[in-house]
Amino acid sequence: MLNTRPKVSAHAYAQVWTEDGSPLAAITKAQARALQERLGDAVIVRHAMRYQSPAMAQELDALLAAGCERILVAPLYPHYSGATTASALDAVADWIKARRRLPALRTLPPYFDDPAFIGALHTQMAREMAALAFTPELLLLSYHGMPERTLYLGDPYHCHCRKTSRLLAERFAQSHPGLRIETTFQSRFGRAKWLEPATDTVLLEEAAKGTRSIAIAAPAFSADCLETLEELAIRGKEDFEQAGGTHFATLTCLNAGPEGMDMLESLTRRELAGWI
Repeated sequence: MLNTRPKVSAHAYAQVWTEDGSPLAAITKAQARALQERLGDAVIVRHAMRYQSPAMAQELDALLAAGCERILVAPLYPHYSGATTASALDAVADWIKARRRLPALRTLPPYFDDPAFIGALHTQMAREMAALAFTPELLLLSYHGMPERTLYLGDPYHCHCRKTSRLLAERFAQSHPGLRIETTFQSRFGRAKWLEPATDTVLLEEAAKGTRSIAIAAPAFSADCLETLEELAIRGKEDFEQAGGTHFATLTCLNAGPEGMDMLESLTRRELAGWI
């Protein structure tokens, strides 16, 4: 797998790279800057990446150096998984092990069913669909995939994703009656069985069944990245249209937009209660 995957990834990144570097890094930086403006001088907001720069330990050290005695760590993964949220918190735990002096620490819990999150997603998706030149027959909610065995090991990720979809479907039933909504999982690789149904498979099946117009969104991603900008917006569109579909749109992630930032401000203020 290592003989081919780096080449494929390099080609994919080349299609979405920006002047500011990777979209994920640039958008995350913009989110931190916007949140800082909203929270004001009483709070220092810094961002860290799990597998890129700036590193978690580096940013936590910077907060300590700035005199912070109370730190909220906010993993921007709405749905809990051992591979995502827990991995980010593992990095915090590793940092703690090397410290002799620690600040008070809090962590933002998963927010997959928080009304602020569901409301932000619904409002932004509805606005973007209204601006399309076509009316989607199907709204596909595509979540990052995980090996199926994680579900049987007790990882709640699959259930969290399904609940987000159900809550969004309830909202859209009121605002967009007749809109069909389906849940899928993307980005699988390797030989292990992954959570299903697979996004790429469903796109082909829908085209074969006669579905001609699809809007696709990725609620598990807080910022647009390779998986949304290349895997969905480019490859997903090509696959669907080559199979007979005629209209395809990828809705943006919450990013640093107004709905997303309203949500992040609401969640962080709630978790900072008593500190600011």
